[in-house]
Amino acid sequence: MKVAIQLFTLRDACKEDFVGTLKKVAELGYDGVEFAGNWGGLEARELKGILDELGLQAAGSHVPLYMLENELENVIHYQKEINSKYITCPILPGERRGGVSEYRQFAQRLNEIGKVCSDNGIQFSYHNHAFELEDINGIKPLRILLDETDPKWVNAELDIYWLTKAGENPVEWINRYKGRTPLLHLKDMTNDAEQFFAELGTGGVDVLSAIEEGKRAGVDWFVVEQDQTEKSPFESVKISIDYLKTHSLV
Repeated sequence: MKVAIQLFTLRDACKEDFVGTLKKVAELGYDGVEFAGNWGGLEARELKGILDELGLQAAGSHVPLYMLENELENVIHYQKEINSKYITCPILPGERRGGVSEYRQFAQRLNEIGKVCSDNGIQFSYHNHAFELEDINGIKPLRILLDETDPKWVNAELDIYWLTKAGENPVEWINRYKGRTPLLHLKDMTNDAEQFFAELGTGGVDVLSAIEEGKRAGVDWFVVEQDQTEKSPFESVKISIDYLKTHSLV
């Protein structure tokens, strides 16, 4: 089981000391990093050398939609240089959301981006939040984005926190898109009314069942993410990796 950290969790530390943050991630025992639209301002070869030196792998990159639509060739080239096989659209911007027809149009846009990625040996995914699970005329937009895209070109990076937040069962979604979930976001949720982001094993999300189903579904990278932390971010990501170690998963 390969475990990465989504660097959005450590975004402030990355701004202060990008390479130092990568070093700390490696020391904590993570196998790789999923980039969050920021590669430290480094040239691809330089970043690849740093990753190799630290024993880290590039688990993939979240790339903003505007870059996917306007800079895709450069993005793909950079990913290949750092030996990253996965590009993910992290979110549909608010101004692009709408009704069923808008989501169907966006699904076709994902197809177009995904085909270019596939033609260049890169797998493309869409990462969900909770808003894509709010019914529109009895239809969940996330189903549109996944059912109306070609599995050869578009995968799902399912986020178990946001699925749970929306009242969904992550295991069912992982099973439904078996073979299309190369990346899975592991994230826990507090048991109180706030439903705040929590370190793995400290909340109410059934993390272990999601992991087991992910293994059956062919997940390549399990990615720890915590959007916000009440503790220091490094303390939080240590608690999460230690939880996985306790269960002999890393």
